[in-house]
Amino acid sequence: MPFYVSPEQIMRDKADYAASRIARIRSCVALQYTGGILMVAPNPSTSRHKISELYDRIAFAAGGRYNEYEALRKAGVTYADVTGYQFDRRDVTGLGLANWYAQTLGTIFTDSTKPYEVEIVVAEVGMTPDNDQIYRITFDGSVSDEPGFVAFGGQADQVSARLKERFHDGMSLAEALGAALDALTAPNTNNQGSAGASASAAGNGQPAELTADQLEVAILDRARAHRTFRRLRGPRLEELLAESRAAAASSDSDSSDSGAGSASGPGSGDAGSGSGDSSGPAGPSAPPAPSAPSAGPDEPPTGPTAGGSDGIPRPPL
Repeated sequence: MPFYVSPEQIMRDKADYAASRIARIRSCVALQYTGGILMVAPNPSTSRHKISELYDRIAFAAGGRYNEYEALRKAGVTYADVTGYQFDRRDVTGLGLANWYAQTLGTIFTDSTKPYEVEIVVAEVGMTPDNDQIYRITFDGSVSDEPGFVAFGGQADQVSARLKERFHDGMSLAEALGAALDALTAPNTNNQGSAGASASAAGNGQPAELTADQLEVAILDRARAHRTFRRLRGPRLEELLAESRAAAASSDSDSSDSGAGSASGPGSGDAGSGSGDSSGPAGPSAPPAPSAPSAGPDEPPTGPTAGGSDGIPRPPL
């Protein structure tokens, strides 16, 4: 005699299974910067991409089982090409693709015995930052609009909280990459972290640095006229990593200098004055501590260069 299982229990079991599997992968991030949208994923493989192009101004990023999100990526490319051919290329939008992915994943989650173990982000770069779109689609077909930035896969809530502390409007590409790396390498305080997530911490709670060989980085460049998707790798990626780490080190040194200046203020002079109160009227107050030096001309750029939003040479049209 077969056992009866309620639909609520079936759906709950599916959701728990997919969520537990996705929590074991490495988190990825996508965020806006002045010149477009940056997408960063820890990925040592040079052939199995987590970030890809879907259409002219639309990119796809995913985390989870490779065979499942690769099938979704190919289906999304086909959907975009057919829609653009039948109607107009302007009819292919990030929102339309996000809704199509939501319907597909929702159907798989409901009808299939095993749900897909994936989380997807669809990003579309606009002509201005106000028109940028970032959508997150989960394994059960839920879709959410994520203004500014999004973290997905793995310990997404922890990475998103860390990224929120660093994110601000008008970031340069190097600043955005630095914020993404800081969020991805933050120590994992969740005991349910995966082996990959625990590898990001050096065993003693300290974050490990991600090198260019361990990263997959791509941008949607607002300045490009047609196909805006571009991968960053090799010398260009290493240069951006150096700029972002130099900017982070400069920021840390400025904050430490500011803290040292406040610690050596008027309150610290009382210990050296001894019995100064019995020697008559108090003398003139000590001059204020000097402020931290401002950024010099050697600091990394804080905005897009004249040649483009990321400094990449443009091929002739």
